[in-house]
Amino acid sequence: MTTTTVADQLLARLREWGVKQVFGYPGDGINGILGAFSRADDQPRFIQSRHEEMSAFEAVGHAKFSDRHGLPGVCMATSGPGAIHLLNGLYDAKLDHVPVVAIVGQTNRTAMGGSYQQEVDLLSLFKDVASDYVQMVTVPQQLPNVLDRAIRVAMARRAPTAIIIPNDVQELEYAPPEHAFKMVPSSLGISWPTVDPDGEGVRRAADVLNAGSKVAILVGQGARGAAAEVSQVAELLGAGVAKALLGKDVLSDELPWVTGSIGLLGTRPSYEMMRDCDTLLTVGSSFPYTQFLPALDQARAVQIDLDGSMIGMRYPYEVNLVGDAASTLRALIPLLERKDDRGWQEGLCAKVDEWWRTMEAEALVEADPINPMRIFHEFSRIAPENAILTSDSGSAANWYARQVRMRGTMRGSLSGTLATMGPAVPYAIGAKFAHPDRPVIAFEGDGAMQMNGMAELLTISRYWQEWDDPRLVVVVLHNNDLNQVTWELRAMGGTPKFVESQALPDVSYADFARSAGLGATVVTDPDQLAGAWETALGADRPYLLDVHCDPDVPPIPPHATLEQMTDMAKALIKGDTSRWGVIKEGLKTKAQELLT
Repeated sequence: MTTTTVADQLLARLREWGVKQVFGYPGDGINGILGAFSRADDQPRFIQSRHEEMSAFEAVGHAKFSDRHGLPGVCMATSGPGAIHLLNGLYDAKLDHVPVVAIVGQTNRTAMGGSYQQEVDLLSLFKDVASDYVQMVTVPQQLPNVLDRAIRVAMARRAPTAIIIPNDVQELEYAPPEHAFKMVPSSLGISWPTVDPDGEGVRRAADVLNAGSKVAILVGQGARGAAAEVSQVAELLGAGVAKALLGKDVLSDELPWVTGSIGLLGTRPSYEMMRDCDTLLTVGSSFPYTQFLPALDQARAVQIDLDGSMIGMRYPYEVNLVGDAASTLRALIPLLERKDDRGWQEGLCAKVDEWWRTMEAEALVEADPINPMRIFHEFSRIAPENAILTSDSGSAANWYARQVRMRGTMRGSLSGTLATMGPAVPYAIGAKFAHPDRPVIAFEGDGAMQMNGMAELLTISRYWQEWDDPRLVVVVLHNNDLNQVTWELRAMGGTPKFVESQALPDVSYADFARSAGLGATVVTDPDQLAGAWETALGADRPYLLDVHCDPDVPPIPPHATLEQMTDMAKALIKGDTSRWGVIKEGLKTKAQELLT
């Protein structure tokens, strides 16, 4: 007679929920579960990363690019060090409101409390990152309820949850909860409601918006799926629409009144729209940088958000509506009056058109050897309309925010709130398992590539032949400098580049990719970029572009403050090793804005 263990039932329950893959790394703390994977013919699939942190990032990427009410990403790690390694990826999920379930092992119950090898107080360890739900399974009858709740809470709260299963419990014979005192049975599935707004609140919101003459709209990731409704509201109100970075893919950048990203990595049209508006409508965003919103006494404001705990934040909103973005806007639209005066919106459209011409001019500025903006500019010209984009933190995020033009059904994301290094490549892997039929592009700085991206090329090499569309392009901004921090030292602290902390060892990323069986090209001439992109996007396997670019091209926002410019000048005067290159490239880049 075959015995069903707790681990066997764990995988069976995941299959019943519809989980197709678990991103993980093995260790003896989950040996019981690994044995169950073997008995279950690897269903769900165990996707092996090179490091547990990458497993968590892959689960985050999978969840970010799945449907809004899709299942959480699932990651798995052993006890002790493996569980610890998950934390950074799980905090990324927590801060960006992404549903992820972490399943981790623990030492045997008989050893707990005995300072045993790899014994870590995991309930305390995960108490903050999985604050919405973390639980240890100590008897078989607990399993279905704990797992089901972890999945539902992750989906309902848009947050990471964690399940801890001691190694000996994994191998116990499974017994379901009984119809008895202090037993907690459970069930599968969940049907989501559409949260409609309060009618009186909608009327008050309409009054505020109708009274404005210069309306600005800010959308975040919570507005994804409401593009048609946002567009209709913008047309009625004669408004412009700025996008928080996590909402960059909510609306196409081909719409003439979309002013682009907002914030330190944002655009001049977004900055000026917020500076000059008299009314603000925020939809599905908790954009934190108040200094880039209207002055606190400048604009009347309305916020729409599905999460009541995030409503009324960041700005003194006059009306706070809790509801689904699309349904709330649909309730609002019949009450809005079309503004006859289109001067405000037409002025914004002119600024947007000028901005994109400026971005092209800046991307074409000569550099030594390649202007990094040119990488993103050339990609935008030929980007597949169904591409999924991931960007790492650092200077890659600057150019992703300002140079990439979203269109069609393109999706894109990055580590928005945690802004951690290293997620672009594992995000891309997670995206490919969510959408194996779509091309995926990861924009990666060489610092993040050395931190962990190179190792995850081996993961790509292992799995890519399973994907319907084999295209996964990793483009490396190869400048041998931790460039974002270098610029922050100059602009925010008036400190010259500290070579010992900022310089990176030189390595051929293309050679490493080729050694893993992937396609690769080294690009050292800007005129090679267009062809290199065409080759990579037309390849029959994952491809890496090793682009040698100039670290002296400044990521200075168009609304840089005088204080920031002064601090940077002080840093250069103090003896920055790249001062002449910085001055030359800074002048040439800024001149394009003035010329345009």
